Amino acid sequence: MILPFLKGKKVLVTGHTGFKGSWLCKILINAGAEVTGYALKPLEKENLFDLSEIESNMNSYIGDISDYNELINIFKYSKPEIVFHLAAQPLVSEGYNNPLYTYKTNVMGTVNLMDCVRKTYTVRSVVNITTDKVYRNNEWCWGYRENDILDGHDPYANSKSCSELVTKCYKRCYMNDMGIAVSSARAGNVIGGGDFSNNRIVPDCVKAALNKDIILIRNPDAVRPYQHVLEPLGAYILIAHAQLNDINLSDDYNIGPSEKEVISNRYIAEKFCDIWGEGMSWKHMDNKFSMHETNILKLNCQKINEKLNWNPIWDIDKALEKTIEWSKCYRDGEDIPHLMDLQIEEYFNREDMV
Repeated sequence: MILPFLKGKKVLVTGHTGFKGSWLCKILINAGAEVTGYALKPLEKENLFDLSEIESNMNSYIGDISDYNELINIFKYSKPEIVFHLAAQPLVSEGYNNPLYTYKTNVMGTVNLMDCVRKTYTVRSVVNITTDKVYRNNEWCWGYRENDILDGHDPYANSKSCSELVTKCYKRCYMNDMGIAVSSARAGNVIGGGDFSNNRIVPDCVKAALNKDIILIRNPDAVRPYQHVLEPLGAYILIAHAQLNDINLSDDYNIGPSEKEVISNRYIAEKFCDIWGEGMSWKHMDNKFSMHETNILKLNCQKINEKLNWNPIWDIDKALEKTIEWSKCYRDGEDIPHLMDLQIEEYFNREDMV
C-alpha cells in the first residue's frame, strides 16, 4: 500500500486541530510517521481533535500560523521532510465577517510557511491544501481545470487564490532550485465524521438529526463536488509521496468526485434522511442567505488521474453512510478512535492505492 512509505518519516501538519487535520494526523500516526502539528486550539468545545485522541501520539503545538518566529522554531525543532499546510480560516461566512483576519491567516500564513520551508534543509515535499473555490466561477456546467483563472469571489475564496499565487512564487523563485517539491491541492466539498462547523450542509444535517429537528436547506438546487474526507487526504499523501520521488510530479491538482457524483444539496438532504432513518425529514429554508453563493461548481480531475493514477473510490452514498456511522457512534458514546481506525483501514485497503 502507499501508506508504508510514511513509516519513520518526519511530517509537519499545520492546522492539525481542525477537521481535515485531525483525520490526516490519525492516518499518519497509524502509518508510523513521526508527526508534529502546529495550529490554533479547536474552535468548538466538541471537536474531532479531542475526540480522536491523537494528541498523545504526536507532537502537538498550539500557535498562530501568522506568528513567524514561533513557526520557524517549530520547523527547527521538528526537522520535517514532508509538510502538509492546512492551517487556514476555512469558512466563507467568517471571511465575510472578518476579512482582515481571513487574509492575514490565509495569505500571510502561507508566506510564513513557505519562508520557513526555504530555510529548513530537511524539507523535501510540501503540499499546500487550498479549495475548489479558488477559481473565477462563471457558473459553467463543466469542471474547472487547473489552468483556469484563480479569482475566488469572496474573501475566503479570494484569500485562498492568493495563497496559491504565493506558493507558485516561492516555488519558482526558491524551491525548484533547492530541490524541494511543492504542490497545491484543490479539493472539492468535503464531508465526514467529526465536522462540527456551522453553515455547512452535512454538519447541519447531523445537528438536526441529533436534536430530532427538521433539516433546513438553504439552496437545495446548488450543485457541489461532495466527497468523503478520506478521498482528498489519500490524494494529499499520494502527491507528497509521488513528488518526493520525482520533483517533476509537483504541480497543481484538483481533487474531487467523478462527474456523475457531482450532485445537488437536494440529493444530499434526501439521501441523508434515507440513510439516517428515524423519521428524519428536510425542507427548503425560505429566508435568503445574505452572502453570495455559487449555484454550480464542478472540478475536472483528469490531471491527477493521468499523472498520479488517482481516482475517487467512495461514491456520495458511501460517503454519507460513513459520516452517519461516525455520527451515531458519537451520539451513542461509543469508541470513536476505533471507528476512525476501521474507516481508514477500509478506505486505504484497496487495490488502486497500491
